[in-house]
Amino acid sequence: MGRLFCVIPCYNEQEVLPETSTRIREKLRDLISKNKIDADSRIVFVNDGSKDSTWDIISDLHYQDPIFQGINLSRNMGHQNALLAGLMTVKDFCDCAISLDADLQDDIDAIEAMIDKFNEGVDVVYGVRSKRAKDTFFKRATAEGFYKMMNGLGANTVYNHADYRLMSRRALLGLAEFGEVNLFLRGIVPMVGFKSDVVYYERAERFAGESKYPLKKMLAFAVEGVTSLSTKPIKLITGLGIFIFLVSIAVFIYSIVRYFQNQTVPGWTTTVLSVWFIGGLMMISLGVIGEYIGKIYLETKNRPRFIIESYLDDSEIKK
Repeated sequence: MGRLFCVIPCYNEQEVLPETSTRIREKLRDLISKNKIDADSRIVFVNDGSKDSTWDIISDLHYQDPIFQGINLSRNMGHQNALLAGLMTVKDFCDCAISLDADLQDDIDAIEAMIDKFNEGVDVVYGVRSKRAKDTFFKRATAEGFYKMMNGLGANTVYNHADYRLMSRRALLGLAEFGEVNLFLRGIVPMVGFKSDVVYYERAERFAGESKYPLKKMLAFAVEGVTSLSTKPIKLITGLGIFIFLVSIAVFIYSIVRYFQNQTVPGWTTTVLSVWFIGGLMMISLGVIGEYIGKIYLETKNRPRFIIESYLDDSEIKK
């Protein structure tokens, strides 16, 4: 039996917080009554620079019940940084921490199964979706394609796993050793190592509010994941460049032979298509290389990944 902290990043979640807090508190009380977690376990909401009344709601929850704690970031830092801020804050005061979203799409009943595996000696337990029957065809195809692409490009991710996971204290301490600014926790956590396992659950519909990950953000998230974890895209560009170079040699030899056979015909279409193809390929290549250069630029600046403005009750979190 250990002390559990549930870490929940929040950005403009005023519509879901009352229901989310009620359900998770009931789940933790149930686990406490079963002696599966310590009575001092906490629910920690991380306010990621919300523009609505999210922080006010978190404050009210804390004053009503000390099981609720809060971390207020100085500005919007992004989901991954907000999640890391919560995990790094609680790592020295918990036996294990579970990260989950505030929208109630992650099945909180899976928390008990995660705790059971933790009590059996597992350091990292991944919450994995059992199926995507409720997703649209487009959503299902793009999501599954994302995981396949990530693994194909060298990023070691858990298939159909987002950020719903349990980490033991020593796993959190291991995560703290990773200092990169460009965060993609789904790929970094497996690199920590230690014994891991999975718990399957069925993801529900969002309880209220709007998704914080529309298609545009999902695409940006995918690019962030690939370029922050793998150099394989650059290697693919190198291989493609070599292939095109060999093809150009073959075309050159073919053109010389046709010239001496007096069978050359002005190839305007071929020339135009070749120019556009090579030009497009060069632009794509420069774009990929630019992504890596941009990330190197940010890493060398060594900017803080998050800045905490205040705790609801510093002594409660750090006791």
